Amino acid sequence: MSHLEGKVALVTGSSRGIGQAIARRLAEDGADVVVHGRNPKGPTAAGAEVFRDEVRGFGRKAEVFFADLTDKDAVGRLVGEVETAFGRLDVLVLNAARAPFKETTRLFERDLRMLVETNFMAPVFCVQKALPLLEVAGGDIVFISSLGSRFMNPQYPLGPMKAAMESMTRQWAEELGPQGIRANAVCAGLVKTDAYKTLRRLWPGLEQLPEELFVTPEEVAGVVSFLTRPDASAIRGQTIVADRGLSNRILRGP
Repeated sequence: MSHLEGKVALVTGSSRGIGQAIARRLAEDGADVVVHGRNPKGPTAAGAEVFRDEVRGFGRKAEVFFADLTDKDAVGRLVGEVETAFGRLDVLVLNAARAPFKETTRLFERDLRMLVETNFMAPVFCVQKALPLLEVAGGDIVFISSLGSRFMNPQYPLGPMKAAMESMTRQWAEELGPQGIRANAVCAGLVKTDAYKTLRRLWPGLEQLPEELFVTPEEVAGVVSFLTRPDASAIRGQTIVADRGLSNRILRGP
């Protein structure tokens, strides 16, 4: 029996990219899946429904729900929809992120609010609202971080938000441990998602890196899967770096 058989996973931002790869892997591990998108009229809405049908093809239950996670009431409604449709929640993967690419000195007030509200407040809202369901199951929280949390890029203000959330993950591990909830993070290396198209214009020499140093969404998903296994019960409040060793050779250049 797969280790998530009979369990339910909510992956925020799973209508595409890394989030979708994570949701697919958790479905393969036996979980029923909540596919989340931000906007039902957005460009990825149709893809979310196609992915939902793919998961159902695995023999798993899957539903698509849309919510703006920066709105605490909307998060509450999302969790209510999950409870109504599935009756439980065992795994919460905090993957959704959004950020401008510019130096912090050039951030408009609206940029700064979007950074904090989407990448810090929204994950906290998700945990607050999901907590009653996670307590019942003794569930897992996994936050998806990036190397920007520890290496500065002048036009990547998302990095400090990721660092703050890695710290919050440690906080949750201690606060929620007595309720049987584990919290960990996965710090993903360079992944060729939509954001990479912008990043390669801002990071000189990025395209000179050998292909072997780029991480696939499926590799990130594999680490998330491991963290939800009973075998990982001793890992709590940790950030696992999954970057194919890129950060080990940061001073060697391309």
